[in-house]
Amino acid sequence: MTNPPQVSQSDSQTDQSGESFKPQSERKLIFNHALTVWVGQIAVMSFGITDTVVAGRFSEHALATLSIGSAFYITVYVALMGVLQALLPALAELRGAGKAHALGATFRQSLYLCLITSALGVIALLSPHLIFERTQVPATLRIEAQSYLAVLAIALPPALFFRMFSTLNQSLGRPQLVTWVQIAALLVKIPLSILLTFGAFGIDGLGVVGCAVATLLVNYLMMILALILLKTQSIYHPYRVWARLERVNWGELYALAKLGIPNALSVTVEVTSFTLMAFFIARMGTQASASHQIVANFAALMYMVPLSLSIATSARVSFWIGANKRESSHKAIKIGFQNVIFMATVSISLLTIFRTWIAEIYSPNPEVANLASDMLAWLCLYHIGDSLQVLCFFILRCYKITLKPLLIYSVMLWGVGLFGGYTLAYEGVASTPALMSPKAFWIASSTALVLSALLLIALVVQAQRANTRLARS
Repeated sequence: MTNPPQVSQSDSQTDQSGESFKPQSERKLIFNHALTVWVGQIAVMSFGITDTVVAGRFSEHALATLSIGSAFYITVYVALMGVLQALLPALAELRGAGKAHALGATFRQSLYLCLITSALGVIALLSPHLIFERTQVPATLRIEAQSYLAVLAIALPPALFFRMFSTLNQSLGRPQLVTWVQIAALLVKIPLSILLTFGAFGIDGLGVVGCAVATLLVNYLMMILALILLKTQSIYHPYRVWARLERVNWGELYALAKLGIPNALSVTVEVTSFTLMAFFIARMGTQASASHQIVANFAALMYMVPLSLSIATSARVSFWIGANKRESSHKAIKIGFQNVIFMATVSISLLTIFRTWIAEIYSPNPEVANLASDMLAWLCLYHIGDSLQVLCFFILRCYKITLKPLLIYSVMLWGVGLFGGYTLAYEGVASTPALMSPKAFWIASSTALVLSALLLIALVVQAQRANTRLARS
């Protein structure tokens, strides 16, 4: 990766909106953008991988606690992040239209949105006992999981601000600085998690809570670095990000919320279907929870590839929409699908070959590793559906289509995935007896994601046809 080129004032006013679509250049641009985002996302995902490995080496109980605590935190964080993600298509369209100063004003208004979401998130993270009781999480795991989440409540606001900073860079097509910060943060996170979990140099180990404290320190470091970059790097100067903060523009916040809230609800449905799996699986014991945590962690790691490609694709689609070049936006979508399908094929091929080795890296316990290896086979089907659905989701958001995806996710992920998994695991289906294994949830969730992907693809095709008719009228 190289440092981002500087943007002049004159360049920012036109902001490339006069450029023509060149398939090879567009493919390279999307791929390079996605690769840079992916490196940064892998660095962030490595936070979770580090904690999973550290907790697994500390004790089986710590790994099971992490499975519960991290599942709850991820649900809250990703849901709130979904609200802020409405910035990406909004900022990218303004960039495509050459409205540099309006882009900066929209970013400043989103600070109010960040403040609101942070407050809601802190309240949620300090009140996990209600969900724990409803899902019958074992009492032996609850107390430490609540301590873990209390620390992460303080770590949430800087994490959400950094997400805004990341979204700004993605909309500008300049994600390099974000990636460098994320890599630097990982280099700090790894030794901190080990030190604070096990203890050393006269410092008492905190167990799994030490992983949360390490995340807290790193999140504030990332926020400070983001503020410094926004102030000092000339790439942001044309957008006047540091101009005087205006009063709340309720109209603009409403427009962002109108797109962001359904987006957040869709993400919440997706993540809660994933989270509640961990809570329901906890009833099967620590080995089941530990093996599920391994598969869930690796599934999230694999997800970073299609997520990065989807972010890069949607940034270009919104750019072309803002530039009023609809045919170019359709071609960018086609390239996005080609990229995602190719990378999904590569990922599941590698997973099929190395799944046993992957499970053994995560846990030295042979029973946990064997169960995880068995479930990783189902992750192949899961990843196909996951890759296609996330690309469709980001593309549909460019067209401001958010309610239909929410309906699809609710029915498929909660109904087929979560309810179906629970039924298959604990009650049995027709002549099939209850499996009493976390594998039941992965079977049902894989099926649900593939069905969701097919329905979302149909929505994308429908949106493109409507867009074409609008252009001709």
